Amino acid sequence: MGDDWKQRLNQLHAGLVQRDDPAELVTEADAVDASYRYPHLAVRGPVFGLATQDPAVGPEWRVLKPIVDGMPQQARDALNSVLWFKAKDDTDDPAVRRDLLAAVAVLEREPVDELEVLGVRYRVVRGDEFARTGPDGLEPPRPTDPEPADRSWAGRHRAPSTDLGFTLDPAEEAPGLMTSALKLGLRGFAYVGARFPADVRADSERAVTTHPDIALLPVGFGVAERSEKGWRPRSALMPTPHDARRMLYDAMTESWPMFHEFDDEEKAAYARAAEEFKATPRANEARVGDSVYRICRTERLVRCGPDGPEPPRPSDVDSYGPMKMHPTMDEDGTLHYDD
Repeated sequence: MGDDWKQRLNQLHAGLVQRDDPAELVTEADAVDASYRYPHLAVRGPVFGLATQDPAVGPEWRVLKPIVDGMPQQARDALNSVLWFKAKDDTDDPAVRRDLLAAVAVLEREPVDELEVLGVRYRVVRGDEFARTGPDGLEPPRPTDPEPADRSWAGRHRAPSTDLGFTLDPAEEAPGLMTSALKLGLRGFAYVGARFPADVRADSERAVTTHPDIALLPVGFGVAERSEKGWRPRSALMPTPHDARRMLYDAMTESWPMFHEFDDEEKAAYARAAEEFKATPRANEARVGDSVYRICRTERLVRCGPDGPEPPRPSDVDSYGPMKMHPTMDEDGTLHYDD
C-alpha cells in the first residue's frame, strides 16, 4: 500500500472517530462485520451503460443510462434512442436535428463506443459486477442498507435507478473507511484463472494500467437462486432491498407461473411461499421445494483513466450488431415509416 493511501485511510479513520456520528459508526461496524462473514468477492462479469461529459454541466462524467446491460450493443442501442428522441422531441432547429440524426445514422451501422454530438461527449461505459460471498453463499442486505420510506407491496412496481446522474469520479471521497479500503483493494483487480479466455485476461490486466482508478456505483439488490452449480441471478438490480423483495414476490405470484407454465400444484406452492415471505419483516430468503431464492447485495465498479471511465474492451462480446431502430426522420421532423 502506498504512503498516500495509508495517510488517506488514517485521515478517514480519524475523521470517523472525531465526528462521533452514531449512525455512521453503526454503518461502518456493519461493513466490518460483513467483511468477516463474507470475506470473498464473487465476480459476475461485465456490465455496460452510458455516461456523458457535458461542458455546460461540468467536467465530470455522469451516468446517463444505468450500468446494468450485459452487452455493449445494448448501451449503443440506448444511445441511438436517446439521440433519436432528442431529434424528435427536444428541438425545432433543423441544424440541431441534422447533427443528432447524423449521430443516429452512425450508430445504425457501426459499433461505436463514443460520439460527440453538439458539444456533449457520450460514451459506452464498462463496469464489473461483484458480490461478497461466505460459507453460506452470497451476502444478503445489511441491517444498515437504506430502505424506501414507503415499503408497500401494492400497485405497479417502478423503482427509479440510483445510477442516473451519478458522477463517475474516482477522486470523490468514499462513504466510510471500509469502502475506501475496498476501492484501494480493487485497483489491482484483474480476471485470472483458466475459466477466462486468454484475450479476456490480457484485456483485464491491461486495464489495470490504462484505467487504474476505481469509481464505485451505488449498491444494488437483486434475486439469486441457489442451484447445484452455485448461485445464479434471477432479476435485475433494484435500488433498495425492499424493491428486490417486491420483485421476488411479484415473480413468484405472477410472472414465473405464467412464463414457466406452472401447473396448479406448482402455482399453489409458489403462492404459499410468496405469502410467507411477504409476511416476514425484511425477509431475505424464500424456499419452494428444493429451490432457494435470496435477496443479495450487489456492488459494481467502473475503472477510470486520465480521459474518464473505461469503454468496452476488445474481448467484450456482443450477440448482435448495430441496426436501424426508429423510423427515418427528416431535418424538419417528419417521420417516414416506409423506409
